[in-house]
Amino acid sequence: MLASIINTFVNCFKIPELRSRIFFTLIVLAVCRAIAIIPIPGLDARALMDYLDQLSKTSGAGGSLFEMYSLFTGRAVEHCAIGTLGIMPYISATIIIQLLGAVVPTLSKLAREEGGRAKIVQYGRYLTVLLCLGQGYVMALGWEHPQNIYRDFQGVLVLYDVKWWFRIQTVLMLTGGTLLLMWLGEQISERGIGNGVSLVITIGILARLPDTMQALYLLFFPPGGEAFSKVVILKGLALVCLLLGVVAAVIAVTQAQRKIPVQHAQRAVGRKVISGGSSFMPLRVNHAGVMPIIFAQAILMFPHQILDLLGKQLDLKFLREIAVKVGYGEPLYVVIEALMIIFFSYFWVATQFNEIQIADDLKKSGGYIPGVRPGQATSDFLHRTMSRVTLAGALFLAGIAIFPVILSRQMGVSFSLASFFGGTSILITVGVMLDTLRQMEAHLLMRHYDGFLKKSRVRGRF
Repeated sequence: MLASIINTFVNCFKIPELRSRIFFTLIVLAVCRAIAIIPIPGLDARALMDYLDQLSKTSGAGGSLFEMYSLFTGRAVEHCAIGTLGIMPYISATIIIQLLGAVVPTLSKLAREEGGRAKIVQYGRYLTVLLCLGQGYVMALGWEHPQNIYRDFQGVLVLYDVKWWFRIQTVLMLTGGTLLLMWLGEQISERGIGNGVSLVITIGILARLPDTMQALYLLFFPPGGEAFSKVVILKGLALVCLLLGVVAAVIAVTQAQRKIPVQHAQRAVGRKVISGGSSFMPLRVNHAGVMPIIFAQAILMFPHQILDLLGKQLDLKFLREIAVKVGYGEPLYVVIEALMIIFFSYFWVATQFNEIQIADDLKKSGGYIPGVRPGQATSDFLHRTMSRVTLAGALFLAGIAIFPVILSRQMGVSFSLASFFGGTSILITVGVMLDTLRQMEAHLLMRHYDGFLKKSRVRGRF
């Protein structure tokens, strides 16, 4: 099995076109990593990195919304880099445009017109610029007053005396960094291999691999002279098996689908009668992908900060107590996050899966589901089936989302290790890797089609 996989990857570099696409993708991803490291002028990035390193050594398991945001930017926030905003404003703009397309008739009509998709992509880019300008200004204010974000930070990050010049420069550089990442992602999609924007996010997640390996090493060899303790070794092995099981479950659910059989009736084309055939309609278990988790976590970032700020400004103790209860990792936060993920799973499916249009397309093409009448009955059948399938996927997403919280807060596992093997990061990484491997496999099948067909014949004979 392993030899076959290695041989397949070796064959990828034997095809000139595929080899050039792979090298181009690797070079562009290296540039993306540079954008996440180069600091913005006028900021004392070293002071912030030293503070965060010291905080990670003294805070135990850790785990915060800041660390979650840093996870998707490849630690660009900690470096005060020009890529601090990452590619997330572009993702947010794309999601907003897609949701508006489901409720605004003009955008929905435009998407079906010739050249309409290009205009919608253009609207997404304009919205990305607006989001970057707003988020960049907020980020500049946060760096001017770092105590509002890092309570125990005593230093000064901004080295400029003219604050307005720093704000303008920072906003422009952060916006330019995001737009550059967006352009590089599009170049990967056109000239490289895989989905460019998704790969940009994935390479930021994988950038934390050294920290994850160090945390994994400390599981077996913790400081304090307990390296050879049988209890420590058993605990480490149990956690490793649990993490590997989560990765395997994510891969299985990501590829899981409910196949709906579809029968096509005979059609008369001129004087010829084309016999009908049978196929299937795949309904993915995790149709919403990672979007419900992103929506839920993005919304839950604000209640804790707002309630804590109001409690301090108005001197209301009960607001501060509520803020603590809805803080990241608290039981109430976990329950609310799970319920929101289930809700957004159904919301995303309702906006993206149009069972009425699918039923009409089947009816026009002469297709039908065996045992189900065409038209409204088919639409109702698809709605019921998709609702049951979505429930399984939503429960799985909720479990994956709270898995890092349970590991880091209840079992004392390092947050970098728990977040790497659970939650949004593993869903994105698995999905992107599977999509990239499918594209590589398509190139191999196109170039070595006879070889694959010969192997299948041999298996059939024996």
